[in-house]
Amino acid sequence: MKITVVGAGGNVGSAAALTVAQRDFANEVVLVDIERKDGEKTFYPSKGRALDQWQTASIHGFDTRVKGTVDYADTANSDICIITAGVPRKPGMSRDDLLSINANIVKTVTQNLVKYSPDTVIIVVSNPLDVMTYVAWKASGLPAEKVMGMAGILDTARYRSFLAEELNVSPKDIQALILGGHGDTMVPLPRYTTVSGIPVTQLISKEKLDAIIERTKVGGGELVGLMGTSAWFAPGAAAAQMAEAIALDQNRIFPCAAYLTGQFGVNELYSGVPVKLGKGGIKEIIEIELDADEQALMDNSCAAVRGVLEDLQRIQNS
Repeated sequence: MKITVVGAGGNVGSAAALTVAQRDFANEVVLVDIERKDGEKTFYPSKGRALDQWQTASIHGFDTRVKGTVDYADTANSDICIITAGVPRKPGMSRDDLLSINANIVKTVTQNLVKYSPDTVIIVVSNPLDVMTYVAWKASGLPAEKVMGMAGILDTARYRSFLAEELNVSPKDIQALILGGHGDTMVPLPRYTTVSGIPVTQLISKEKLDAIIERTKVGGGELVGLMGTSAWFAPGAAAAQMAEAIALDQNRIFPCAAYLTGQFGVNELYSGVPVKLGKGGIKEIIEIELDADEQALMDNSCAAVRGVLEDLQRIQNS
């Protein structure tokens, strides 16, 4: 089993790669990133991080070989590829500029990956996630079940951690679903949130639950405010968990960004929904029942994603 992580010179990609290695389900993890220049010096972040991670193998107790490279030929025959590549918004950069730059990066990365691994499964972490997953799918030429985005796993991880703190219980006992686009328009579903099978609404007041939901929606922004940069441990671990489910054919049920063809009333769009992950990628999209309020939130979230996708298409056609 060979896993490639692109953008691994950055924090999210590096965290994803190390988590995959530590879980020890892959024979090899390949870290890919571009070289960086500083004056006359050239640095190779992916090679450095890979070497650093491999040197922890005897400490963490894993056998997965970790390799860094700038050459996509080294990714040949990867079973799963995780894309974390992209740039953050910089001062003076418009939203359209950021969207266009990251779309071009994801498109180029995807084309390079499928050139050497034509039957791979792709997990997209780059932002804006739902739209970048669509870009990767179109660029790959792969069936939609082989291209997915990491969204709901991260969002539910934050939601579950906040609930665990409030209830003073283990986060392992909390099950939850968050649908829709990755961001402020995500769709938490308290009706589907349980603690060891007990509906969470029986364990916490509506006011506290609503506050936790709102905190979850801005969870990424909270971390940026604390650190001055985006999160990386939880996003990296979430992507690695998806890779493990696929690699080991676990048939895990996770909320992931999947291509919808009528499910939940949504057509031709990537959005977060419950899926069964196993060998080959998405085995099934699970269409759960939503009440009128939940469906309205889902519609609103998907409309926001579609708006960003239409902006990208406008930029590309101009």
